Amino acid sequence: MKTLEDINSKSDEDLVKAIVQNNDTLLFEVLYDRYATLVYNKCYGFARDEDEAKDLTQDVFLKLFVKLASFKGKSKFSTWLYAFTYNHCVNYVTRNTAKKIEKQSVDYKDIENVSDHEIEDKEFLNMRVDKLKKSMELISPDEKMILLLKYQDFLTIKEIESVLGIGESAVKMRIKRAKDKLIQVYSDN
Repeated sequence: MKTLEDINSKSDEDLVKAIVQNNDTLLFEVLYDRYATLVYNKCYGFARDEDEAKDLTQDVFLKLFVKLASFKGKSKFSTWLYAFTYNHCVNYVTRNTAKKIEKQSVDYKDIENVSDHEIEDKEFLNMRVDKLKKSMELISPDEKMILLLKYQDFLTIKEIESVLGIGESAVKMRIKRAKDKLIQVYSDN
């Protein structure tokens, strides 16, 4: 029998394997304890209401337990969980606002204009925090998600590729478009 210390010292990926193999709810509680606050904070960012954020967090973990076997280990578990949480929250926002989020296709002619050093975009980095927060609420959930993955969670382009299941060019273009939209909304307010 494993001790609590042995269980707590397991990596996320090892825990996931053990949970999936044995359908072990006690091990899942360890995973829950590690990530509940993080997931709640992400959900709160979308819901802006404590009770709704708690409900969303509970929903995320219920779905997570069922879908855990779909984690293939192509990225870190935490990265995969971020994407899982974001996708759930985006669906929540979309469902509750009855908006259809338009999937933007990538115009490959525009890709040559996207550089890896977009972070240096002065207009983007010089935004005031309070005005930026308001502007973030006015862009689509997909745009918000990709910007948060990149600039709040500090995921690399490769990690975002893995999370979203799209290619490098598509990731760069979506980041560029989301930044452009945010700058536009920010300037208009």
